[in-house]
Amino acid sequence: MKIRIIADSGCDMPQPWPEDLTVLPLTVSFGTESYADEIELDHRAFYEKLIEGDVLPTTSQVSPGQFEQAFTAAVDAGETVVAVTLSSRLSGTWQSAQIAAERFGGRVFVVDSENATIGQQILVERALQLAAEGLEPSALAARLDAEKKEIRLIALLDTLEYLKRGGRIAPSVALVGGLLSIKPVVAVQEGQVVVLGKARGSKNGNNLLVQLIEQTGGVDFSRPLRLGYTGLSDGMLQKYIEDSRALWADHAETLPPPCTVGGAIGTHVGPGAIAVAFFRKG
Repeated sequence: MKIRIIADSGCDMPQPWPEDLTVLPLTVSFGTESYADEIELDHRAFYEKLIEGDVLPTTSQVSPGQFEQAFTAAVDAGETVVAVTLSSRLSGTWQSAQIAAERFGGRVFVVDSENATIGQQILVERALQLAAEGLEPSALAARLDAEKKEIRLIALLDTLEYLKRGGRIAPSVALVGGLLSIKPVVAVQEGQVVVLGKARGSKNGNNLLVQLIEQTGGVDFSRPLRLGYTGLSDGMLQKYIEDSRALWADHAETLPPPCTVGGAIGTHVGPGAIAVAFFRKG
């Protein structure tokens, strides 16, 4: 039985997308202007608007109707669907997919990634791998539900400005952080963004990022991993890769190309952030 993997654009999957993958767009809005994520507004254009504009953008979930249309197309083509969504604690997209799946009677399985951006992305990539290995849809969904607990997404932010603009931290905290060049390290845990630590300056931030990855038990290079960045340049990410080369020394030739983190997360962290997503060693 052919399996169709369906995800939302919150996973930031680089294009061109695999043949067996359908990506449904979130909506990104700057004031009264709204765009279909990655279709009408690519990541570069998003960051140009974010950096140049005064209006903090918002993102809207994929609707039940969008999911129902995609599910119908797949089922009518003889496919069974496994949908992998943004964390239900960060977006209503999972609920939209659940509502749409109700009328398809076992032909659609919905998995809450409990993650976002490249953390969700590597679960989507894992779904594609397992589908290619011939797992049945129900077994595939169950496997994803188990393996998602082993995903670690850790990121180093360059600025507190966008957390301040979004009301996530007080202006006084952002001011002090800017004066002291504080670089927060954040992660996605149990579907939510949490602060793991703070460092003075980029070099110390990179060192803290390496330490936190090592504390997880290390990277399982047999499963997908991804490095990502926000903004218009991957310069900070390339510096991190160089600073942390011991982590990748035996796998440098197989590291995937860096990808950009899109609007669902980029809105809140701003440009200059770097992120690593991987499955920890079992």
